[in-house]
Amino acid sequence: MLSNNDILKKLRVALELKDEDVIKILKLVDFDITKSEVNALYRTPDHRNYKECGDQLLRNFLNGLVIFKRGPMPPKGENVPEK
Repeated sequence: MLSNNDILKKLRVALELKDEDVIKILKLVDFDITKSEVNALYRTPDHRNYKECGDQLLRNFLNGLVIFKRGPMPPKGENVPEK
């Protein structure tokens, strides 16, 4: 079974994101994290500076990723242009 840390690592590699991109994505949903905290998420579980990626952090990352890729959601009530 994949841990939240594994999911975060795989998304980072698949989307070719740098640490700064991960920080920027999390800032989009008002979640502040430092570069050293991000690096701690990528370490192996037996490393002394390993930090577990909680559900809240992963959820915020995924919500921020949607905004990062698609742009902000329009306010409710506005017509969304059809494709």
